[in-house]
Amino acid sequence: MPFSLNAEELKRYQPNRFPFLMIDIVEEVEPGKYAKGYKNLTNNEWYFPMHFPGGPNMPGALQLEAMAQMLTVAITTQDGLEGKVTHALEHTVRFKKEILPGDCLKIEAVIDTWRRGICKGHAVGYTNGEVACEAKMMITIPDILERYLPKT
Repeated sequence: MPFSLNAEELKRYQPNRFPFLMIDIVEEVEPGKYAKGYKNLTNNEWYFPMHFPGGPNMPGALQLEAMAQMLTVAITTQDGLEGKVTHALEHTVRFKKEILPGDCLKIEAVIDTWRRGICKGHAVGYTNGEVACEAKMMITIPDILERYLPKT
């Protein structure tokens, strides 16, 4: 059954904290399936003055991080996975448009497969109703994956 997470509840499922928590709200999550939410970008974001003076925009690495964090919420809201540490294994990203101060980055992340501690999924970030970025990602929960690795 889908539910939402406010800014404080989100921290139970996402280990990142300010300044590296790249999502503000999870509007809807169905554990093991998908998560949808957003990041509001203001002129006060720590990276805008440096990226770039006179033409601030959200760095691509942080766009990817926001999408990965939303996918992580779809994973860690499953029973028994709250608070588990995740690691990125692989990602392919496409950046379509700049994300600017004042934008709201809406993110939809979907789990495509979840087996043996490895999640294959994808996410899309939208601003003003247009695709701004998208990614295919592979994320693992090392605690689970290690159970399936050959013993040396």
